[in-house]
Amino acid sequence: MSKQSTVEQVYEAINSGDDGRVCKDIPEQACDHQPKNVTTHIISLAATKVADGLIDPKLILSWLLSALGASTFLVGLLVPIREAGALLPQLFTAGALRRLPQRKWAWALGSLVQGLSVAGIVASALLLENKAAGITIVVLLGVLAVARSVCSVSYKDVLGKTVSKSMRGKVTGLAASVASGAVIVFGLVLASDYVERMTLVLIALSIAAGLWIFASLTFTKLEEAAGATEGGGNPLEVAKQNLSLLKDKQLLLFISVRALLIATALAPPFMVTLNGEGGVDNLDSMLGGLGALVLASSLASFLSSYVWGWLADKSSRKVLILSSVVAMVALTATVLLAEYQLIKHSIVLPAVLFVLMIAYHGVRLGRSTHLVDMANADNRAAYTALSNTIIGLILLTGVGFSAIAQAFGNVAVLAVMAVMCLFAGLLALGLKEVQE
Repeated sequence: MSKQSTVEQVYEAINSGDDGRVCKDIPEQACDHQPKNVTTHIISLAATKVADGLIDPKLILSWLLSALGASTFLVGLLVPIREAGALLPQLFTAGALRRLPQRKWAWALGSLVQGLSVAGIVASALLLENKAAGITIVVLLGVLAVARSVCSVSYKDVLGKTVSKSMRGKVTGLAASVASGAVIVFGLVLASDYVERMTLVLIALSIAAGLWIFASLTFTKLEEAAGATEGGGNPLEVAKQNLSLLKDKQLLLFISVRALLIATALAPPFMVTLNGEGGVDNLDSMLGGLGALVLASSLASFLSSYVWGWLADKSSRKVLILSSVVAMVALTATVLLAEYQLIKHSIVLPAVLFVLMIAYHGVRLGRSTHLVDMANADNRAAYTALSNTIIGLILLTGVGFSAIAQAFGNVAVLAVMAVMCLFAGLLALGLKEVQE
């Protein structure tokens, strides 16, 4: 069987039932390359999503720094640097990316830099320890985060140019499901004692580095038509121009919904600490929890991502509403179970965490598809950059939740987050059906 026939079979399987809308909202010349482009997107995106799961800063890198003897202060910097660092630069990088008629090269370069950064992290873990290892790994994670920001801006623009509107959610959803299946295997191995722990983590990081480099090379094969290059001026001027986009009430409403739904990303650590198990100071306990968390998140993604993607192609607005409700139910249930001292039962916490992770993956796919489809070829990159930068700033305020937890307890934080998800669902009712 030839390579081309395999590509076409993959495409036909994904596109089943949508033949009438195959060239919707993409350049005419991109239609002939749909089978190749769809397959290239799935392979590249799945590889990077597997890599993301293998280096998870909340779990994997936190364990690694603790095992190397780094301070808890440096461990605490990992998640803010990864999340805010991947979002904040986008308002400024979008202008520079507009100068590129083919933005696949920006994504490929960003993926390559992420792979090299993780390779540096592996080398640091092997050669350094204590404070030196911690500082070096945090800096390398910062480099990775900036490269990730370039990928984020350029990917949505490339996706909008190369894949039909009727298929974008399925492409990203299928890639997420394929990736989560691989990370499930990693979680199972983590939960076992077959491989020495540090060796296993370093092997996983090395595989992640290789996957990002592989994805970079694969993405260069994408058939992308040259696009508009206007707007690629001075970063400050471009940022000022992008801020004017907030006059679009639908964009402002979308950003408000997305801001409230950061609760789905920030809640898991507060949920996990409810069971009173040891944290970073107890590495053995943490690794056991690490395996359970990786399994819960990956299994939720595996079971829900393709379904969320399929639904998002029909109505990303409804996906955001539904995932808000699911998250609110999961967080409310967690609060009630904690109040009645039921959360410590072995099956309870994994169950509610699993439900929250389903909502989290719905939020991710819903917001991505909605933003791509509500924009057009001329403003898609700017919309993405502005939205991500604002969310990055809001994520920096996430330390406030730690203050609430210290003053009033984790249950209070989760109650606040449940209310945030409620308001997100109510606001999402005002979003337009951008797939119509």
